[in-house]
Amino acid sequence: MSHSHSSHDHSCCAGRDEAAAAAADDGRYNLLPPDYQGTVYTCPMDPEVRQPTPGTCPICGMALEAEGLPPAEEDTSELDDMSRRFWVSLVFTLPLFTFAMAEMIPGLGLKTWLGEWLGYGMAQWLQLALAAPVVFWAGLPFLARGVQSLRTLNFNMFTLIMLGVLAAFFYSLLATAAPQLFPASMRTMFGRVGVYYEAAAVIVTLVLLGQVLELRARSATSGAIRALMDLAPARARRVEADGREQDVALEDVRAGDRLRVRPGDKVPVDGVVLSGAGTVDESMVTGESMPQTKAADDSVTGGTMTLSGSFVMEARRVGEDTLLSRIVMMVAEAQRSRAPIQRLADSVARYFVPAVVAVAVIAFAAWWGLTGNLSLALVAGVSVLIIACPCALGLATPMSIMVGAGRGARGGVLFREAASLETLERVDTLVVDKTGTLTEGRPALVTLETNDGFARDEVLRLAASVEQGSGHPVALAIVEAATETGGQDRLGEAVDFHSVTGKGVEGRVNGRRVSVGNAAMMAAGGVQLTDDMRTRMDALARAGQTVMAVAVDGSLAGLIGVADPIKASTAQAVGDLAAMGLDIVMLTGDAEGTAQAVARELGIAQVHAQVLPEDKHRIVQELQAAGRKVAMAGDGINDAPALAQADVGIAMGTGTDVAMESAGITLVRGDLMGLVRAMRLSRATMRNIRQNLLFAFLYNTLGVPVAAGVLYPVFGLLLSPMIAAAAMSLSSASVIGNALRLRTVRL
Repeated sequence: MSHSHSSHDHSCCAGRDEAAAAAADDGRYNLLPPDYQGTVYTCPMDPEVRQPTPGTCPICGMALEAEGLPPAEEDTSELDDMSRRFWVSLVFTLPLFTFAMAEMIPGLGLKTWLGEWLGYGMAQWLQLALAAPVVFWAGLPFLARGVQSLRTLNFNMFTLIMLGVLAAFFYSLLATAAPQLFPASMRTMFGRVGVYYEAAAVIVTLVLLGQVLELRARSATSGAIRALMDLAPARARRVEADGREQDVALEDVRAGDRLRVRPGDKVPVDGVVLSGAGTVDESMVTGESMPQTKAADDSVTGGTMTLSGSFVMEARRVGEDTLLSRIVMMVAEAQRSRAPIQRLADSVARYFVPAVVAVAVIAFAAWWGLTGNLSLALVAGVSVLIIACPCALGLATPMSIMVGAGRGARGGVLFREAASLETLERVDTLVVDKTGTLTEGRPALVTLETNDGFARDEVLRLAASVEQGSGHPVALAIVEAATETGGQDRLGEAVDFHSVTGKGVEGRVNGRRVSVGNAAMMAAGGVQLTDDMRTRMDALARAGQTVMAVAVDGSLAGLIGVADPIKASTAQAVGDLAAMGLDIVMLTGDAEGTAQAVARELGIAQVHAQVLPEDKHRIVQELQAAGRKVAMAGDGINDAPALAQADVGIAMGTGTDVAMESAGITLVRGDLMGLVRAMRLSRATMRNIRQNLLFAFLYNTLGVPVAAGVLYPVFGLLLSPMIAAAAMSLSSASVIGNALRLRTVRL
């Protein structure tokens, strides 16, 4: 497939501030030259940012992503760089943190002992040596983004990170250097005051860890698209005008070309059968496990697999126009449009950052103006910046997400991205695929009825014996049922085997002529079907079964019905999800009768049958446009666009890799009871996050005024930077302790 990197319209994420919206209107962030045709780099959170080169978003600070399809070879340079910075920072931060926190461990006295051994000043220089590489090398990308946020006046979490890190580091540097740089009259201000190098280093290390996890998730997203692209064959067999056949590259196929498709080949492009016939596995498109017989004038889809037979087709849609290409582009666009969970923190930061800076400046100016004491003024200003450091705010969400995701993994629920765990709580509509999600996803024998004079076991044995020669999923289901009841050795060998495409199979087993097929197969063999038998076959077909008659030596022996059975846990799961307030919508590429039969059994009122992947994608979009928060559960390649478009995509662990990579959540056991557990965990995790944010903001709300000195005139209380750092650490400890409670939540 060939694809171009074209521009696409995107709606801006909800909650974006008015300044960014105004900037979008005046085109300030669109840096594309006129008539630009190359790769466009844009921001998932702020799609009005468009430029021809990689970089970071001037609004939120995120790394920009390329529009269109990912390159064949994945670029991991950013992930490699962030990983390298994280591991280096961890090497420096661990001893620094251990040393700085040593006094908090009763009886250890490491910090006191080391300070006495090296000298108090030398111990501080040692901490400076450990912290400087973390702040100014490992944290350089965040400092640069923070500076950019100040320059563009788009305050975000990187603004908080930069201010908190630099305030802690440079205050500590002044305290360390005071004995050498300042006159004796000013040394009392810094001489034995605490330093906060570990706070600066820990903040940088935690933020780097978050960046590494985010980049890995984005890499998996690109992997889903590459897996879809690999479904198309690299070459096609073209039939020339003179009848010669030759293999050509797929990109050389043009509309109108005649192509030969042989057994085991993938259909190269979308088109129509001209001659011949074959059985095609279209599960990639429809999600249904039953192969379809294709003959003259039937349409075929690129990327589907031919199981048997051979035909010549005419190419109708090639390149970007094929259904597979459209699926790929829908997945790419939907995945790129997702906003990460960082949006909440950034929205808060836009107001919180200038407020904190203003309070720090006011506190410094007020103390200096009122008392003339530079020491008190500097302590008050720095204390405000340190206590407002984003450590607790930064931990509030990731800690709960990390613990919640771990708890989910123990319960068979894998969260690939934090946004899915957050969004799942607000879901009010569940769109669910039928095959492989509500049902087992593979045919099984569900009906066996026999005429007088024929034993059930004997009819099943004869039918399975002749079906051994067919690779059709229905045949495999009959053989599996027979071997489960009596073992493989019960089956006889079929001779004179013959398969009639679209009708059935026949052969001789132990000298008896056996035919298994539809009504047309019976009529061709001279087997008469009674009116009652035809009525029964129609009834079973309306119930969603594939029905075949079995004839032995020209006499009708019985009926066999094969269907995709509903999973044992599905009914309870659907009931539990409905009780949680979710509206359930079933989508399937299967026939209307089969879909309605499954829906009636499960009590699902909203059903869309015979839908293609683009229809599923469209239905999800329509529900979202109506204001619904949509989760999509599916297991097949055909579900990938809808999984990516939905607010939350949920893949069955028993399904395809493409579905799992397109979804934010994977249910390991492949049943909807996992979704019930995921809903409960999401609600518990979001409650925990709100509690954590309350802790973080409570400390800041109470601590910032105290640090600024508002209590000093009445109580004589002035919060030193040491106490500010302790309060910051306490807020972080509260957040971590509360998040750890999720390990024991009952699902």
